[in-house]
Amino acid sequence: MNTLRTILLLALLSAILVWGGGAIGGENGALVALIIAGVMNFISYWWSDKIVLAMYRGREVGQEDEPRLYGAVQELALNAGLPMPKVYILPQEAPNAFATGRSPGHAAVAVTQGIMRLLSPEELKGVLAHEIAHIKNRDILIGTIAATIAGAISYLAYMAQWAAIFGGGRDGRGRGNVLMLLVMMIVAPLAAMIIRMAISRAREYSADEGGAKICGNPLYLANALRKLGQVSGRIPLRVSEQTADATAHMFIVNPLSGGGFASLFSTHPPIEERIARLEGMVVGR
Repeated sequence: MNTLRTILLLALLSAILVWGGGAIGGENGALVALIIAGVMNFISYWWSDKIVLAMYRGREVGQEDEPRLYGAVQELALNAGLPMPKVYILPQEAPNAFATGRSPGHAAVAVTQGIMRLLSPEELKGVLAHEIAHIKNRDILIGTIAATIAGAISYLAYMAQWAAIFGGGRDGRGRGNVLMLLVMMIVAPLAAMIIRMAISRAREYSADEGGAKICGNPLYLANALRKLGQVSGRIPLRVSEQTADATAHMFIVNPLSGGGFASLFSTHPPIEERIARLEGMVVGR
């Protein structure tokens, strides 16, 4: 169900892009925007692991450094039928974790010092299984595609602004299509952002479900999320605000505080809902 939802949301993003390109500059307008966004996101996708791990000063560890952590990742990767990813520890007190890398053969799992202190071995295994599921589902690739299309729509919005300034956006009869430009400038980028966030939330649900199956017990992750939810956003990441904003979607729980209307733009579904779904997997056995 989550996979189908992701496909439909990506299709909707693509439809907005095609419509926006036609409204501003025909097929060429959409193509130019897509190429620009694609180049930027391709660079991010290909070197994302090195970039983000460097941002957080991640330290790679092996069996001899962290035998329990490394052994848990090794066991879960084997359960998932994946190559062994690299394992990193981040010098951060905020309890969190993420996976990165362009493919299962070039992947890394990173955990903070804070999460290793907060969680029990079983709970940590649930978190690691969630990250392994992200790798197995190729969610980094899916996220990059969504970011590319959404980025292209944003570029079209900038083009719409210039078109409005210089009198563009006219139809074949020479009448100014001001309403079309306003929709492209304001509504389309906002819709693209909401859809991209919805894709991210759908992938989180899928990783929760997949991780529960990989580790063999949904309650491992449910209990971990309950603890993480109690401290999420209270212990800030020791990085710049720009870095925290740009990478928040990667973590297992949102490291930034925010609720109410802001939750509409959250990359993560509500923790309570995630826990309820995981507990429901136990009842449904």
